[in-house]
Amino acid sequence: MDFNVKKLASDAGVFFTRAVQFTEEKLGQAEKTELDAHFENLLARADCTKNWTEKIFRQTEVLLQPNPIDHTGARIEEFLFEKLDRKVPSRTTNGELLGQYMLDAAKDFGPGTPYGSTLIKVGECQRRLGGAEREFMQTSAINFLTPLRNFLDGDWRTISKERRLLENRRLDLDACKARLKKAKLAEAKAAAEHELRVAQTEFDRQAEVTRLLLEGISSTHVNHLRCLHEFVEAQAIYYNQCHQYMMDLQKELGSSDGDVYPNAFTVNPAPSSSASPSTAATLPVVSIAGAVSTSAPEADTLKIEEVQPPATGTRKAKVLYDYDAADTSEMSLLADELITVYTVPGMDPDWLVGERGNQKGKVPVTYLELLS
Repeated sequence: MDFNVKKLASDAGVFFTRAVQFTEEKLGQAEKTELDAHFENLLARADCTKNWTEKIFRQTEVLLQPNPIDHTGARIEEFLFEKLDRKVPSRTTNGELLGQYMLDAAKDFGPGTPYGSTLIKVGECQRRLGGAEREFMQTSAINFLTPLRNFLDGDWRTISKERRLLENRRLDLDACKARLKKAKLAEAKAAAEHELRVAQTEFDRQAEVTRLLLEGISSTHVNHLRCLHEFVEAQAIYYNQCHQYMMDLQKELGSSDGDVYPNAFTVNPAPSSSASPSTAATLPVVSIAGAVSTSAPEADTLKIEEVQPPATGTRKAKVLYDYDAADTSEMSLLADELITVYTVPGMDPDWLVGERGNQKGKVPVTYLELLS
């Protein structure tokens, strides 16, 4: 490889001279041509735009691809497909993958079983959620991330390059001014004045080019504002879809709770041995969540079944912590109180039926100390 030694030496000399000059300016030992206030404001605005665009861009990437390992692999794949001028293939989202696992598990467990059929419903919902997420990611990448990346990789690099050229032209201009001041002979002054005029012209030309690029930041803001609106629109659509999918799933699961847990919440009442047949027939019926009064026959209008404890298996339990019922099927607890607890067929092992006087409801086992 051929090297131009003279050019290398010249470039090295210029670099060294500029470095010395820049240091002297910082120390106040050399004059410095100042840019006007408007130009300085443009520079500050451009730097602010670049810094915040970069932060927003990086964090949006994290939002759309939270796994850093997957993110790195995705970027490499995108780069390769872009170089090959081919369309980047759609990627399976975590939600879609989870949904597929649930569907596959349902096949092994039996789609006709309560667990298998529920896995199918939840799995299908997860796949829809994952598909909505993929569409959101693709739309946001095109309408929001790409314009930000284009600014950082394109416009900002051009601005940075022209700013460096402007700084070099300014250093050259100030060096010419310094030489003119030091010139004593008329011939030296004339040469210095000529160099100064040339340097001033190049500086003014570069300053104008840089100024035009910096003023273009306003157009960048307008473009990014439009992209931001599109990003919010895509996000709103995505969350609305997710909300609708989950509401539909809740309704679907709620409608099948009676089939899946036929004995979880209600048990056929056993008639009291002390009550007459006619009285037993008119006793009120109460859900787990309800507080009952068994002495009022007119309470039959409630039309809900009373949960009776089994003949055996009832135990006393001491409440360890306060507990607020999450819904009407549960019973609130107070620390240190004693309650009666028992279970019913098909009930979640983490829960028991608690009874306090006429109040009944589900209570969490972890909040209780079972007594013998």
